[in-house]
Amino acid sequence: MSNHSHITCLADLADVALCPRLIIKVGSALLVDRGGARRAWLDALVAEIAAAKRRGQDVIVVSSGAIALGAGTLGLDKGGRGCLADAQAAAAVGQIALSGLWAELLGGHGLTAAQLLLTLEDLEDRRRYLNVTATLTRLLDAGAVPVINENDSVATQEIRFGDNDRLAARVAQAAGASAVLLLSDVDGLYDRHPSEPGAALLPVVKGVTPEIRAMASPLSGSGMGSGGMISKLQAAEIAEIAGIALAIGNGTKDQPIARVIAQGIGTLFLPRTDRARGRARKAWLGGRLRLKGSLTIDAGAAKALAQGSSLLARGITGIEGQFTRGDAVAICDAAGAVLAHGLSEYDAGECAALVGRHSSEHADILGYAPRSAIVHRDQLVMV
Repeated sequence: MSNHSHITCLADLADVALCPRLIIKVGSALLVDRGGARRAWLDALVAEIAAAKRRGQDVIVVSSGAIALGAGTLGLDKGGRGCLADAQAAAAVGQIALSGLWAELLGGHGLTAAQLLLTLEDLEDRRRYLNVTATLTRLLDAGAVPVINENDSVATQEIRFGDNDRLAARVAQAAGASAVLLLSDVDGLYDRHPSEPGAALLPVVKGVTPEIRAMASPLSGSGMGSGGMISKLQAAEIAEIAGIALAIGNGTKDQPIARVIAQGIGTLFLPRTDRARGRARKAWLGGRLRLKGSLTIDAGAAKALAQGSSLLARGITGIEGQFTRGDAVAICDAAGAVLAHGLSEYDAGECAALVGRHSSEHADILGYAPRSAIVHRDQLVMV
């Protein structure tokens, strides 16, 4: 729907032609201070969002802060994150205050706020993902500003994003956005820990490589949120698979969006332009966070996949996990590195029976006419 491929610098995020739809993620440390909302700061941010809307851009906000706000109201210690029950209770109270605040401040600029609370499963299940897409599209068409958060009152420890950085990247895929801006408590990605002498801000990153991952410090300055630089790099990977640009900027400054876009202070992760644009299903598959199992393959199969082939049983050397037909699985090389995500054509037991066997033998082993591949190339995306 939009021409993602030409965003090359931070200034492009304000260009309606290059970036018609922008996701802005706001961390809890920016929104909440000592248990209360930072209204003056938020008021200025909303003015920037209104300016983007006037330029003709669609804006979706991914807003943290419910747990931190609710913990203050309920008087819970550890910012409401002492245990899962505390976090869920704090979120239930804080989410009302948070959405009310966004509705009030956006309303002051004549904008309508809409609330969506999402769980990981809403975006991992294909049908629910498409439903989210339809809802977001309708809201944006009607001129609303969707404000999205994880549904922390029902999300469990196992089934959750755990940070809104990755949620923002997944929402960007579902919404067909051009770019994501993560507002954080740092200027962007540095080549080493920002406190070290000589640390340099990286303005542009072309692909999240092992070298780039090594630069991510596990230490986030705020201590309030749940995502550090590692989660931001994971978000950048999800975005780049879908051909979406992702920027990290410092939200603690006044007019943070202008500081990132107009002054160019931040880090821009360029999208992978090799991604075929209309392949929405592949973007969904590549960005999945929970996989039901894994298939280990030999070097010959790895080479075939890289050239666009389907995965055949004879190239598989090992299977892990309990999965059924249609489940998403990781496809790994002998060293355990994930090469691809794919939807399995067979359940785990059938796969185990077919491992290493030639396609011509499948009917005899299974007792029925087999499907052409274990993972068909149309249901497979290289990561």
